[in-house]
Amino acid sequence: MKTLKLTTICLLVTIYSFAKVSLSEKEALIALYNSTNGPKWNTPWDLKASVGEWYGVKLEDGKVVEINLQFNNLNGTLPEAIGNLAHLRVFNLGFNKLKGELPSSLGNLKELVNLELFMNGFEGNIPSGLGRLKKLETLKLYSNKLTGEIPKSLMGLTNLKELLLGSNFLTGQIPTEINALTKLKKFSVMDNQMDGEIPTEITQLKDLEELLLSANHFSGDVPKGLLKLEKLNTLMVSDNDLEYEYMSISDPKSPIMKFEIETSTAVMDIEQE
Repeated sequence: MKTLKLTTICLLVTIYSFAKVSLSEKEALIALYNSTNGPKWNTPWDLKASVGEWYGVKLEDGKVVEINLQFNNLNGTLPEAIGNLAHLRVFNLGFNKLKGELPSSLGNLKELVNLELFMNGFEGNIPSGLGRLKKLETLKLYSNKLTGEIPKSLMGLTNLKELLLGSNFLTGQIPTEINALTKLKKFSVMDNQMDGEIPTEITQLKDLEELLLSANHFSGDVPKGLLKLEKLNTLMVSDNDLEYEYMSISDPKSPIMKFEIETSTAVMDIEQE
């Protein structure tokens, strides 16, 4: 009798948990599956099984909070329905074969903390609506085919710690409003087609550890204020149109301490404290 009661309770709890996955969320997941050739994924979903059993999907209280499908052979485009995953905090589709434009509905994911769509084939502009994701801490869009300028709306994401946009076809300048990203630790736009001068406002980012600007068309000189950033350990500004040619340096154990200019070559040395 006790066993029967326990089984009944477990069954009711299970049914209740499944029932809490909203129809709109499940339909959004199915739309993702169908638009990215789900049957050909490395680990496909069994659409007849419960959502909680689907590979790479994490639920909390019946709500979809994480999607981790990196290295899973997703091939296709992202559907607009993805914006219906209102409780999503982590969205990682890195190292796949996705293409097309990033859907504007990504801007509806207000709970998003990590958005990682790197190493795909996305095209078009970075949606300005991403600036509505005020909880975002990580934005990784590198190694795609994105074009246009960096939306100024991204400079309102004051919780950002990583903004990695390298290896695309971005143009324009680094927004001077970048100084609003006071928590930023890693910033990369290397290997793009950006121009203009490196804004001095970057020197106000006291937590900056990595600054990757190489292989663009930046002009002028490197702001001397970078030398005062005590946490900065990686600086890459080579292959630009700067007044001097700089060596790229990276040493996570030591901050950049000294700046020397010798004839036509500028060298940044790392010294032990």
